Amino acid sequence: MLFKLSLKNIKKSFKDYAIYFLTLILGVAIFYVFNAMESQQAMMDMNETKKQILDLMNNLLGGVSIFVSFVLGFLIIYANKFLIKKRKKEFGIYMTLGMGKSGMSKMLLIETILIGLISLAAGLLVGIFASQLMSVIVAKMFEADMTSYAFTFSSEALIKTIIYFGIMYLLVMILNTFIISKYKLINLINASKQNERVKIKNPFISILVFAISIAILGFAYYQVTENIMNLEFREFIGCIALGIIGTIMFFYGVSGFILRLVQINKKLYLKGLNMFVLRQINSKINTTVFSMSVICILLFFTITIFSTAMSLNQVAKKDLKELTPMDLQIKEYTGENETRTLQKVLTDSGLNMNDLKDNIEVNEYLIDTVLTKDVLGKELANKNMAEFKYHLEMPETIMSISDYNKVAKTYGKETFTLNDDEYLVTADYEDMVKYRNEALENGVTITINGKTYKPKYNEVKDGFVDMGANHSNTGIFIFPDKALENIKPAHRLLMANYNTNDDDEYQKIEEKISDISVDNIAIGFYTKNGIYDSAIGIGAIVTFIGLYLGIIFLISSAAILALKELSDSSDNKERYNTLRKIGADEKMINKSLFKQIGIFFLAPLLLAIIHSIFGIKCANLMLSAFGKSGMLTSIIMTAILIIIIYGGYFLLTYLSSKEVIKERE
Repeated sequence: MLFKLSLKNIKKSFKDYAIYFLTLILGVAIFYVFNAMESQQAMMDMNETKKQILDLMNNLLGGVSIFVSFVLGFLIIYANKFLIKKRKKEFGIYMTLGMGKSGMSKMLLIETILIGLISLAAGLLVGIFASQLMSVIVAKMFEADMTSYAFTFSSEALIKTIIYFGIMYLLVMILNTFIISKYKLINLINASKQNERVKIKNPFISILVFAISIAILGFAYYQVTENIMNLEFREFIGCIALGIIGTIMFFYGVSGFILRLVQINKKLYLKGLNMFVLRQINSKINTTVFSMSVICILLFFTITIFSTAMSLNQVAKKDLKELTPMDLQIKEYTGENETRTLQKVLTDSGLNMNDLKDNIEVNEYLIDTVLTKDVLGKELANKNMAEFKYHLEMPETIMSISDYNKVAKTYGKETFTLNDDEYLVTADYEDMVKYRNEALENGVTITINGKTYKPKYNEVKDGFVDMGANHSNTGIFIFPDKALENIKPAHRLLMANYNTNDDDEYQKIEEKISDISVDNIAIGFYTKNGIYDSAIGIGAIVTFIGLYLGIIFLISSAAILALKELSDSSDNKERYNTLRKIGADEKMINKSLFKQIGIFFLAPLLLAIIHSIFGIKCANLMLSAFGKSGMLTSIIMTAILIIIIYGGYFLLTYLSSKEVIKERE
């Protein structure tokens, strides 16, 4: 009997459960998709480096999944609490008819199991098919060969999803039993007549709190953007805490005086059902300050994570071809006392020079008397260069004109000539170039071995020597060859291409180089493939973790709002019936409902967008070492995702709420 009753309740309340079902299905599907990536890797043909990066990404996603399970667990419990609250009167009728609390607990247990099984099955089905699309995305990001593509199913991800969601539902069942045990018949019968108590706030205090919140947020915004490079880690965490406090105070302040602010404009306030709408909104925000703050913060994290992750992925791939012009670069770091040539050192260590072609050997110098603070000039060095404060005491990288021209010619960059008393600077790291240009315009001179050199150009020339994934050359000083005579090089470099056009042979040479070990000398081996794979891997890891967390945060914030709004619509049915009695038609009522839900969804989103403007700027400043890229594409993609998920929840909430308040025949 209880089973039939539970099944009938689910069918009868399907519209009420629609958002709950949607949230559960999406949660299960996303959880499965991001935990099934390991099985997709098996059918992709990729090199060992990419496999290691993908393994690392899978391990990181596994750790993130634990956090995600807590978020989803909280969401399920939160949603279930609202659904139980909505059915208080129904439970009161059951108790009046003789059903005991144990019977209701069993009925709820059966309903929870049925809903869980249906949602889990539907979510897994969606997840299994969605994971096939994810396979294509992963392969594209890692540039893997998909010729052996086949439909994949991850039993490990399936078991993991079932276990995690099983634990969540077990907690829900325990919670339901506890809630039912606390119910009293009189409270259940009168549930629809009980209104949430709303404390009217003093408008003066509300305005004061609102003003303080703006000041706190403004200070936090300034600290994490204009002053970010001067902040210690604990100070940065303090700014985040200030942002959270400011957000809570903002909604507390707004909820207290927004109604009175609109009441000043009588024409707007008295138009249509605006009076009713505004009082409803004021009441909602007034009683959900903490919830609105949490949702706003979740949306802020969503927008910032999405935009930054996607942008970083674009940056990681943007300049790879230009910045890796040769197959191999070998750099000796601590060989000042080494009498052998670099080529001899490498040959003795097992490198077959016949495997290489287009060889270039050059030297880099570090002179203790040529420090960054000196070549910038005292006035410029004393300016606020927070991002380079540790760089100021370091010696500059110096090369001879002949060595630099050898590299530039091979890289396809501009070559130069210098007079005996001239120097020039090459750099491509944008943030440092502006300081270098100012110093060169001031005509800062440099003295080496008693001879003074002046800048040939009053601006930095574009160029680099070290291969990498981003524009990271903060400055190389080029001097005439004679200026560096009798000075020992600090670094010796060899750049070369592999002496083959065959892909298999190319890979064999790469493997040989990776096995080379040099004793007593610090030497770095940098290959085009290694740099390329690392850049792609970093971009992919950041993007997938960003997507995973961003989608979960977005679903959570939208679902919380939707469930709260549905609960309020159910509680306010009598108020809408009163509006009908005083002459409001269905069109006016539906329009007022649309406005209420729209403002309720829009309020935390608007503040989250403002937060994210400064959050994205902060992230860009912190990640500027990876390079810079336009944010327009990633922002557009983030906006589309928010419109689809957040907007979809808003539309579904409006349609469901309209059904709830509809006048019954």
